[in-house]
Amino acid sequence: MTHDTNMTQGKPIQLLILFALPLMLGNVFQQVYTVVDIAIIGRGVGMDALAALGSVDWLNWMMLGICQGFTQGFSVRIAQKYGEGNLDEMKQFIGQSAVLSALLSLFYLILGQLLLRFLLMLLRVPADLFPMAELYTRTLLIGAPAVMFFNYCSSVLRAVGDSKTPLKAMILASVINILLDLIAVFLLDLGIAGAGMATNIAQCLAGAICAVKISKNPALHFGRKELQKNIVILKNLTAIGTPAAAKNVIISMGGMIVQTVVNRFGTAFIAGFTATSKLYGLLEIAAISYGYAITTYVGQNYGAGKPERIRMGIRSAIQLAVMTSLVISLAMFLFGRQLTSLFISPEIPALAAEAKHIAYLYLRVMATFLPILYLLYVYLSALQGMGYTVTTLISGFIEFFMRLLVACVIGWSGYEMGIFSAEIIAWFGAFLYLMIHYHKKIKLLEKSSAQS
Repeated sequence: MTHDTNMTQGKPIQLLILFALPLMLGNVFQQVYTVVDIAIIGRGVGMDALAALGSVDWLNWMMLGICQGFTQGFSVRIAQKYGEGNLDEMKQFIGQSAVLSALLSLFYLILGQLLLRFLLMLLRVPADLFPMAELYTRTLLIGAPAVMFFNYCSSVLRAVGDSKTPLKAMILASVINILLDLIAVFLLDLGIAGAGMATNIAQCLAGAICAVKISKNPALHFGRKELQKNIVILKNLTAIGTPAAAKNVIISMGGMIVQTVVNRFGTAFIAGFTATSKLYGLLEIAAISYGYAITTYVGQNYGAGKPERIRMGIRSAIQLAVMTSLVISLAMFLFGRQLTSLFISPEIPALAAEAKHIAYLYLRVMATFLPILYLLYVYLSALQGMGYTVTTLISGFIEFFMRLLVACVIGWSGYEMGIFSAEIIAWFGAFLYLMIHYHKKIKLLEKSSAQS
């Protein structure tokens, strides 16, 4: 039995919701795993290990962002071919995507290991944390092929409308990861490296579950013929995947630079800022899930030559995005103070009180403007689904420069609110750019469709 969904037919809002819900559940499990993982490392290895892990957060996020960027780009072409009904050519894109994913993961593994010490020095990782930070990151780099493997397999399934299998894989992998963390850290005393190995094993398991599903679906299963080098398709996939991956690299670089500004404001501010940053994943859970749904929906309808359904679907997506973001914003205003307090140690009461105040202030700012972030995801995903990944790359540059400009100019002046507003202004700039370009592209697509 397959879970494929043809999104070229049926009510757009229903299709988007049914596709996004399993992804949301998967992201919830991912967030729960992340919190538990941090707790295990902090309690089982020590605060130094937790600090070492935090010092390379953005670097590790960059690795994940590169894998997700490339594979999401690959899935756009697969979704478009699925929408066309051209299954033979779709299989070729799936096979060539597998080849590229393997080559990229190998290249990234070797390059990462060679440049790691240099990158850690650029990040100014403290000397006492350097050995653990290096060990943990090298361990995760060894698992780069596993990360790429899971993201490739799940992106192929999402391209044909199957979001349930990646959900099952994510749930099982999260449970296994937590169990392996407990064994590696508390029973085997493998420390921070053990936590990294547990993550790599869980990623392999999640990828294997998705790969089995692909192999059992005749429409997706490919053989040696599809793995033979096809320069035209390889160039096509590289052209669409590279901008998506580059956008994630740019965003992570911006985060690294802004963090150096944050570090100027003292311990309480850093602690409060970090506490809210840990909740960022909860704020955008639904946005990411809607984004995957929109990319698949638009990709299939683009391939089927149905621009009117694309416009209809984006209208529904905007309604969903605004309503969902308002509900999440309300929840943050009601329970945000308690949530941010979970991450702040009460050891020094005065310091803890100041950090909690900073955390809740930052959270309120983000919650107030959360609909902008959700609309950004709608237009970003729509343009990705149509194959305009260079446009989305430019939006990444806009986010980078606006975040950097505001954080540095206002932040370095000592005005704390400048750090908070940097994120919001970056969202707004990218949102305006993407919205304008979406309406231009959809009008051109409708005009071209009418003439043909």
